[in-house]
Amino acid sequence: MVGSLIAVSAVVVSGFSAQSAAQAAAADEKERIADTAVMATATGPHPEQAGSLDGVVPAHASASARTTLAGATSVIAAAQGKADASALSSSVASLSEYTLLAPERVFDLVDQVKAESAVVQASTTEADRVAAEQAAAAAKAAAEAAAAAEAQAAAAAKARAAVPSAEAPAPAAPARPAAPASPSGAQAIARDIMAAQYGWGGDQFGCLVSLWNKESGWNVNAYNASSGATGIPQALPGSKMASAGADWATNPATQITWGLGYIAGRYGTPCGAWDHSVSAGWY
Repeated sequence: MVGSLIAVSAVVVSGFSAQSAAQAAAADEKERIADTAVMATATGPHPEQAGSLDGVVPAHASASARTTLAGATSVIAAAQGKADASALSSSVASLSEYTLLAPERVFDLVDQVKAESAVVQASTTEADRVAAEQAAAAAKAAAEAAAAAEAQAAAAAKARAAVPSAEAPAPAAPARPAAPASPSGAQAIARDIMAAQYGWGGDQFGCLVSLWNKESGWNVNAYNASSGATGIPQALPGSKMASAGADWATNPATQITWGLGYIAGRYGTPCGAWDHSVSAGWY
C-alpha cells in the first residue's frame, strides 16, 4: 500500500514539474500538460513504466519535430518569390517551440506543417513550370523572328546580285512586306482598325503584319521573360495597354488599338516602325 502511495506521489510530482516547465508556453499548452498529469494520477502506472513512456514519447516527438522543421525550412526557402508561405512560416514558428510543448501537441503541429508544406511545394512547382513555359515561348519567338529577318536579308542580297553590274539602278523605295491574302483573326481586327481610324491601306498592313510577326507572332499571351514586354505589340510594361481598355491582358482588339496608337505617335506609320525595326532590331 505504501509503495502504491509513493508511486502515485511520484507521478503527481512529475506532472506538476512538467507543468512548471511549460509556463512560458500558451495557455492551451498548459491545460494539455495538466490534463496529462491528472490522467497519470488516475491510472497510477508503475514507476518503471512511467519513466519509460516519459522518455520514449518525448524523444519521438522531438525527433519528428526536428525532421519536419528541416524539411519545411527548405520548402519555405524554395518558395521565395514564387508562392505564399506565410501560413507555413507561422506553423513552423509554433513547432519550433516543441521542447516546451506536450507530445500530443507536437504531433498535431507536425501533421499541420507537413500538410502546409505540401501545398506550398505544389504552388512552387507550378510557378516554376509557368516560368519555364514562358521562357521557352520567348526563345521560340526570338528564334523565329531571327530566322525571318535572315531569310529576308538573304532574299534582298540575292535580288541585288541579279542586277547587271553595267547598269546603275535608280534608287528605289525600301521593299515593303506584302499583306497576307487571308489574315488571321487578330490580323483582320488590326486591318479594320487601321483602315477605320488611320486610313492606312494594304501597303501599311503588310508592314504591320511583318512587324508583329517578328515581335510576338500575333500572340495575345506573348511575354518576354527577359524584358517584361507583353502582348501582340510587346508593350513594355504590359500595363501601358490599360489606357486602351481594362481587358488589355486578354483582348487582342485592346492590345492592337494601343499598339497602333503607339506606332502612329512614334513612327507615323506601320512601315516607319518596320523600317526602324529592320535597322535597329526593335521598335
